Amino acid sequence: METLQPQVDRILTADILVTMDAQYHIHTPGAIALKDDNIIAVGAPEDILAQYAAVEVEALGNVIIMPGLVNSHGHTPMTLLRGLADDLRLDVWLMGYMMPVERDFVDPHFSWLGTQLAAAEMIRSGTTTFMDMYYFEEAVADAAAQAGLRGVCAQSILKFPSPDAGSYDEALHRARDYVVRWKGHPLIVPALAPHAPYTVTPELLEAAISLVLEFDVPLHIHIAETAGEVEEHRKEFNMPPVPWLKKIGVFETKATAAHCVHVDEGEMLTLLHHNVGVAHNPSSNLKLASGIAPIARMLDLGLNVGIGTDGAASNNDLDMFEEMRLASFLAKVATMNPVTLPARQTLEMATIMGARAMHIDDITGSLEPGKRADLIVIATDDMRHTPSFRRETDSVYSRLVYATHAEDVRHVMVNGKWLMRNRQLLTVDFAAVRAEANALAGKIDTFLSKREESVLSKLVAIGGVAQGKTFEVQVKVRTDALEAIETKLLSCEDITFTRGSCRKQYDNYMIFDDRWGSVLRYREDEIVDLKTGNFIDVIYRLTLTTKAKEREFENSVLLSRSRFDAAASRSRRFYREYFQPQKEIEVHKQRRRFHIRYKGTDFSVNLDHITKPVGGSFVEIKSRTWSRQDAEHKAALIGELLQLFGISNEALLRSEYVELAEEES
Repeated sequence: METLQPQVDRILTADILVTMDAQYHIHTPGAIALKDDNIIAVGAPEDILAQYAAVEVEALGNVIIMPGLVNSHGHTPMTLLRGLADDLRLDVWLMGYMMPVERDFVDPHFSWLGTQLAAAEMIRSGTTTFMDMYYFEEAVADAAAQAGLRGVCAQSILKFPSPDAGSYDEALHRARDYVVRWKGHPLIVPALAPHAPYTVTPELLEAAISLVLEFDVPLHIHIAETAGEVEEHRKEFNMPPVPWLKKIGVFETKATAAHCVHVDEGEMLTLLHHNVGVAHNPSSNLKLASGIAPIARMLDLGLNVGIGTDGAASNNDLDMFEEMRLASFLAKVATMNPVTLPARQTLEMATIMGARAMHIDDITGSLEPGKRADLIVIATDDMRHTPSFRRETDSVYSRLVYATHAEDVRHVMVNGKWLMRNRQLLTVDFAAVRAEANALAGKIDTFLSKREESVLSKLVAIGGVAQGKTFEVQVKVRTDALEAIETKLLSCEDITFTRGSCRKQYDNYMIFDDRWGSVLRYREDEIVDLKTGNFIDVIYRLTLTTKAKEREFENSVLLSRSRFDAAASRSRRFYREYFQPQKEIEVHKQRRRFHIRYKGTDFSVNLDHITKPVGGSFVEIKSRTWSRQDAEHKAALIGELLQLFGISNEALLRSEYVELAEEES
């Protein structure tokens, strides 16, 4: 009696089939049987054809069938920002360009369109699974699902307003709704992405942890990408990011940590103990000069390390074959050992180990019965694959990692569905996506060009700017009698002393050759209580003014144009590289500041001793106002104060400290 063969949808045969299973089986030749979205069997063609009856049998010929590549970290919609601001440090790139553009342009359609563009690129280069972190993640998930890609799509959450949420409470609400909608989807695994230790709070992390544990979904976070990030975290919390995140409970989740460039062995062991996956991003880390992650040691310890491209704005492509080659070479030169990270282990990172790092290795990452039918077919007829040595079975790994290019990917299948055949995309209309992406690029160009027209526009773009009172009246006096003036100030019956402080001020003036004569001052202000001498605080401020003066009153009292203030939350180096001034001048001084009330009007009196660039003592009397009429009144009162202090007109100056410093230089 004849036994009926089990029915499958299709059987594919090839010259070589690479499984990336636990035993690293390679079948030469090989075959794979598929039914619906599942892999039913892999093995030698004669065995598979004998065991199963197929609706379709396709002999693919001189090709390699292998698991689809797994991109373990990226920001897929940022394909729309590719090449926007290259060759900058990470903080300048992120805070000065990416985030300002994102604030103005990122909406659900931006995320959808950028993901469609990314999907086209990933499919064409053999990626079938990716892990994402961005805004409007439901739009990312929708675009990826329409393209047929498998994704772990993590909704970003930050402590400050983002394009898709005015607060992190709103972000958490959006994340919950997204997870509820998408959990159980055949292609998309919803996840949460508290962005990084420096962009979240402990309370936000605790809320995110609670949410991912409630729904049993992954958590994705950047960790220790730059040395500066780690240094700042140590200063603030007296520990590096990894133990801090452990203490809060982040690693009790199914966590994947992107980058981990600057971690020590103790931190690696913490990640290992908690089964945290690591996403290594060689191109992005090199391009942004973030450093080389110690992945050789991570792998020796047993960590699951995947390979990621990061976003196309910092790479600038999504080519995982390029990333594999670079990852292997980087590890070799970092350890000065050519046997570090051999080809098979590298391919493992980009397939099954990457899936383990993303906590989805039960469904993808290798070609094994019971897993989803996610595979790619590599053409081997190009000169790069010639000659083909067969003495060692493992030589195929070297061909795939060191010689194969993205354009060698001929066919792509995800979840049993072809996404590309013979290099033709089947699920993404690339021509339409390209046209819309280029139109958007034109709008972003216009936005940035307009922003670059003035220092103020660039200052507003990075946020936190507040316009001070429109005018400032002030007078400056060079004097050697600071003590005598202070005595008169504190003893005069007509003057009420309200408060005061001692300060050491380190001012860096950035001078711009524009039509406004813009001057941006970066100030480090160390404050001590005037009465007790106790240290109070250090304040970092930016102040934008212009050299032009609105008016000069009697007694050389100057009326300045509007000024803008902002907290200096970044380093002086950041502002220098972001604003690119034509000249810089430093002025250091010791200041005794007195806030006084005279005839019902508030003034600041500063007794200054300049220590750089040259010595000298000065008195400044200042007051701010919105009104020209009020300014005139205050200018007259300043004249009276000058008389009370016994200061003659001959001592009055018409220059700011930066102008005096310019004259000296």
